[in-house]
Amino acid sequence: MFLRLLHRIIEIFLHTERRLEQPFLRPAFNYVFRAPLAELLTWLINLQRSREAVGLTEETPQPGEEEHLQVMIDEMRRHLLIDFPQGGMERAGNTKTHGIVRGDLLIHAGLPEHFRHGLFDTTRSYPCWVRFSGPGPHVEPDIDDVGFISIGVKVMGVEGKKLWDDEEYTQDLTAVCTPTFVTPDTKANARLQYWSRRHLPSFYFVNWREPHLLDMMMQGLWNETQTNPAAATYYSCVPYLLGEGQAMQYSFWPKTKVSRKIEGLPFRTADNYLRDNLRRTLDQMNVEFEMRIQVQTDAFLMPIENNAVLWPERLSPRVAVATLRIPRQTFDSPAQFVFGRNLKINPWHCLAEHRPLGNQNRARWRMYDELARFRQRMNGAPHIEPTGDERFDGSAGNPVEGAQTRQKEIGAAAHGDEARQPG
Repeated sequence: MFLRLLHRIIEIFLHTERRLEQPFLRPAFNYVFRAPLAELLTWLINLQRSREAVGLTEETPQPGEEEHLQVMIDEMRRHLLIDFPQGGMERAGNTKTHGIVRGDLLIHAGLPEHFRHGLFDTTRSYPCWVRFSGPGPHVEPDIDDVGFISIGVKVMGVEGKKLWDDEEYTQDLTAVCTPTFVTPDTKANARLQYWSRRHLPSFYFVNWREPHLLDMMMQGLWNETQTNPAAATYYSCVPYLLGEGQAMQYSFWPKTKVSRKIEGLPFRTADNYLRDNLRRTLDQMNVEFEMRIQVQTDAFLMPIENNAVLWPERLSPRVAVATLRIPRQTFDSPAQFVFGRNLKINPWHCLAEHRPLGNQNRARWRMYDELARFRQRMNGAPHIEPTGDERFDGSAGNPVEGAQTRQKEIGAAAHGDEARQPG
C-alpha cells in the first residue's frame, strides 16, 4: 500500500507538470539546459562504466542474457492477458496507436562511399507503412502518459538476402523520442518489466537496492508533453551495422512545420489529441522527416552493449541519408487501425548489412516475435507481409488477400521501379 501511494503521488506530480510545461516552459528549458545537462549526465554514467577492451562494432554477450529475456517475455505476456481482451490485444510496448499511415523513403544521392551499404546503396524510393505510437504497457489518455512517443517504419520492396525469412521484402526501422534507451541492458529491462506489470514503473528507477536515477534524469530531458506525432524527433537508441565493420544509430528529424497546439490545456484535453492533431495535419499538408545516421567512432564513448549512453555528436555528427515523406491522407478507418495492430514490426526484418547489435537488440528477435505471434493468435489474425497495396476504403477487397497476392510480385515491381531523386 505504501509503494502504491508513493507511486500515485509521483504520477500526480508528473500529470500536473505535463499540463503546465507546454507551450512556453518546456521549449525554453530544452533550448537552454537540455544539451549541457545531457553532456553532464553522460559523463556521470560513463564514470560508472568499466573500460573494457572492445573494438568498433564488437558485441560482448552479457551474463544471464537468456534468463533476462525469458523474464521480459513472461512479464509482458502476463500484462497483455491482464489488460486486454481476446480479439483486441495490443502490443506490450509502444502500445497505443496514434496512426498507421502510408509513406515513401527516398534514399539520397551522393552519399559518402562508406555510407553506401544495404538500404542506402542505391538512390531510389521505397514504399513504407509508418506507425506512430505511444508508450506502453497501458493505453491511457495522451496527456497522462509519460511524455513518450515512437515511430515504426516498415520499408517494403527491399530486395536482398534477409537475416530472417519471416518476411522477404521488408526492412523495419524503429525509433523513439529519447536518444538513449530507457534501460541500459536486458538485465535492467527485465526489472523494468517486473515493475511495469505491477503498474509501479517508477520503482524501477528509484529502487534503493538498484537505482537508475541517472537514466531517469536522462529520459526526463526528452520525455515531455508531446504535441503532434509529426513534430517529434525519433532516435533508434540502439546500434545497427552499416556494412561490415561499421556500426550506426539512426534518427528521424521533422522537416515540416506543423501545428503543436493542444486543445484544452491545461485543463481538459481530448484523450486522443495526438491522433487528432496528426489527422488534422495530414488533412492539410504533406509531411517530411529527414533520416540521419551517426557512425560509431569510439568503442567506449559510443558503446554497443550499453544503450543508456548518449553517443556524442562531437565525435560523429548525424548525417542525412534519406527523406521520409508522408503525403496527405485519411488514415482513421477502423480497418486500418486493426491492420496496424496486427502488423509485425521487428528490427530483425532486415538486410544482413544492417544487423541489429547489442544485447537488447539480440533480445528483440525472440521477444518481439513471440509476443507478436501471441498477439496475432489471440486476435485471430494471420501474419501477413504487407506490400503497400493494402486498401481500407472497401474499393480494393480484403487488404490481407491483396497483400498475400502481391507478395509474389513485389520483388519484380521493386526491381522495375524508377529511382526518384529527393527534391
